[in-house]
Amino acid sequence: MTRILGIDPGSQRTGVGVIDVADNGALVHVWHGALVVGGEATFPLRLKRIFDELCAIIGAHGPAEAAIERVFMARNADSALKLGQARGAAVCAVVSQGIVVHEYAATEVKQAVVGTGRADKTQVQHMIGMILGLKGPLQADAADALAIAIAHAHTRSSIERVGIPRTAWRRRR
Repeated sequence: MTRILGIDPGSQRTGVGVIDVADNGALVHVWHGALVVGGEATFPLRLKRIFDELCAIIGAHGPAEAAIERVFMARNADSALKLGQARGAAVCAVVSQGIVVHEYAATEVKQAVVGTGRADKTQVQHMIGMILGLKGPLQADAADALAIAIAHAHTRSSIERVGIPRTAWRRRR
């Protein structure tokens, strides 16, 4: 059994999800939530809260691996910078606990859980509920974090099966 932490970074709300992957590949929901940090007095305090709360979640759930969404290019440069800083706080929290971080583009995550890289948030939420057998509505950031963990579970399974590292998957021209 391998425990995976998924993180969907955000400067207002950071989604977090934890799953177990059984030896037979079965996925089991462990925990999910969203760190709502938008109410902090200053942006540096938001980053500290992301760091501190992720460290506490790691301590409580003991993941062996972690996956996080890569930053995408936003139209607003200030928003992109804040997102990058929130992501940096999350990465530092994970690495400070001795866990390797794996990175995935949003399109890779959507492809892994929905079957298309252009899926919308409601499709991702629905599929996460189906895959993990969750009842009721699922908060979007938490669903994205669980999706990131599932994408990593699928990727690591493929790497084990074919024996080719992920860095070699792209076709060279």
